[in-house]
Amino acid sequence: MAANDTQPTECQGNETTPLDIAVVGAGIIGVLTTLGLLYHGHKVTVYERASNYSEGGGAIAFTGVARECMKQLNPFILEALQQVGEANRHPMNRYWDGFHPTTKELAQSEESLLFQQSAHELDYTGCIRSVYLHEMAKALPDGIVWFDKELESYSEGPEGVKLRFSDGSTAQAEAVIACDGIHSKARRLLLGEDNPESRPSFAHKVAYRAIIPIAESISALGEEKANNQCAHLGPDAHMLSFPVAQWTLSNVFVFVHDSKPWPDSHYLTAEVEKSEVVAAISKWGPSIRELVDKMPEKVSKWAIFDMADNPANTYARGRVCIAGDAAHASSPFHGAGACMGVEDALVLVSVLETALSRSVRSG
Repeated sequence: MAANDTQPTECQGNETTPLDIAVVGAGIIGVLTTLGLLYHGHKVTVYERASNYSEGGGAIAFTGVARECMKQLNPFILEALQQVGEANRHPMNRYWDGFHPTTKELAQSEESLLFQQSAHELDYTGCIRSVYLHEMAKALPDGIVWFDKELESYSEGPEGVKLRFSDGSTAQAEAVIACDGIHSKARRLLLGEDNPESRPSFAHKVAYRAIIPIAESISALGEEKANNQCAHLGPDAHMLSFPVAQWTLSNVFVFVHDSKPWPDSHYLTAEVEKSEVVAAISKWGPSIRELVDKMPEKVSKWAIFDMADNPANTYARGRVCIAGDAAHASSPFHGAGACMGVEDALVLVSVLETALSRSVRSG
């Protein structure tokens, strides 16, 4: 269980009868959804298959729209992000030619700028995923998160939903919101194990990712690029970088097209030699080659899976619904999938409030 007795920010209450809700998954979207439900007066229990809070993926960014949703869900969610996140300093999000420039000076000049858009439109705030998750988890009441609870099946009855876990234990709830990620067990149970819509497909993209000292990024890209979100584009690949940890670290992703099938869809990450990334961008400009050279000798390789080939025809049946990547995993770009998950949480909390209010009035 959670070993935390810090309470959420003051609940605004719920004039309707609150529900007893089970949330499956204690990643960013699961915890964020839980905080929103608690703030709006519901009773929540969280079931997580891992032994502790676990959030990979290096860094992530949230748009201004996502942050407004956080504020409406529970102001503490936004406050937690502001505690650990960094906003873009430059007024524009810029997209650079990472392939053709033959010198670092040319790479930093306006000649290499392909296009740009106002940073105000998307208004990103970036953070390290695990740091943000743990900051949010500080607000969860003691005893509501149960770890080592891997969902095995569920059934619905007159009194709600009965959840069964792989350790043989069971739990009861009036409703279930499953935020158990791209390989969601709840989605397979909801849609059917043999339904193609229940499983993600390889997007034929892999991402190499690393977090390096900001000084190393400045050396390769220059002061202005390193201290702001920027993307570098080239044939069959692109690179995304942005500062995190109060501008002390740089989060670097190199996305590469991969025409081969991924060997095992159950294992999406692997630790590989840096030489694999070096080979992928060997013909790129000197700035990008230098930045990749500053990555550690072992880097994380992430196979990108999404639901684009077989999108789910529904996200809910009966008293059970799926949210975030469990519902509509997308090929990631600067937190787009997580931002949709934040919107999911607000929609669910708002719909529950509306439905319960109508039920009270009609009753």
